[in-house]
Amino acid sequence: MSSIMLYAEVTKENYLHTVLFELAYKAQELSKKFDNASVSALLICKSGLAETFKEAFINSGFDFVYIAESNRFTHYSTELYSKVAVDIINEVKPDIMLIGATTQGRDLAPRISAALHTGLTADCIGLDINEKGQLAATRPTFGGKLMATILCKTLPQMATVRPKVFKPAPENIVKDTKFIYIKPEIDNIQKKVEFIEFVKGLNTSINELDSAEIIVAGGKGMKNEAGFELLKNFAESIGACIGASRGAVDMGLASADIQIGQTGKTVTPKLYIACGISGAIQHIVGMQDSDKIIAINNDEKAPIFEHCNCGIVGDVFEVLPELTKIFSNTAS
Repeated sequence: MSSIMLYAEVTKENYLHTVLFELAYKAQELSKKFDNASVSALLICKSGLAETFKEAFINSGFDFVYIAESNRFTHYSTELYSKVAVDIINEVKPDIMLIGATTQGRDLAPRISAALHTGLTADCIGLDINEKGQLAATRPTFGGKLMATILCKTLPQMATVRPKVFKPAPENIVKDTKFIYIKPEIDNIQKKVEFIEFVKGLNTSINELDSAEIIVAGGKGMKNEAGFELLKNFAESIGACIGASRGAVDMGLASADIQIGQTGKTVTPKLYIACGISGAIQHIVGMQDSDKIIAINNDEKAPIFEHCNCGIVGDVFEVLPELTKIFSNTAS
């Protein structure tokens, strides 16, 4: 029987990463095109934690969940996690293995694929099953100018998928999930890196883009560091996270970890405010599924206005300070 396996990432806060549920719903769709393949999850976590996740797995359409628990898994370790993942994959032999393109997933996936001598399509924004029953994984290439659909000749067919590309199921998909505990064989593995302390960086603490309800993003139109200071002040006044277009990142105005678009993050906030962003398609694909979009640009013909719910034609250096005053006064 064909099978699709998903890596169930556990966050630092001991929650299942939301990308799992996005992939779970997509896996149900792929399963129908792939001989009604079973959908399973691979969970590596500290002892006792799996019990708290069981209801979530049952309600997300999983047929099987393979669990490896140990107190050595309290913090993520490349050496330990990759060894356990490879052992379980070799035992289960899934046809397809999907992993979220998170920081952890991007570290773990290539280690697994190298150990299994199989291919890996990274940072995908589309998945399908072709007429030959192969996983067709689509990702941006040539700096986002082209989209490439890649096939893997070996099993398992592996791909990492960006968070927020797919939506989770609108309602529970309840199955009689079977939970299978596998004893991890890690006694002889010496960790090369020891976890001491996790310190949030400034961008991490103020920019949880994956889960943000309001995002204020700046483009080349912000011009300089002073422009991005205006952006940050406005974002702070409305409790928003900061994002940026690739143009702003290339100009050195923002770091790549807050880049939104085809070669950056895909976001789906309730409100997206684009400031000084022209609206190139490479940026639009990363934010077009936002509930509401507001654009501020001094060019009334800017493509961004074709994708927004509300547009303000004006100079961001004049508009943002006024908006900041209004919302700062409201807050006080």
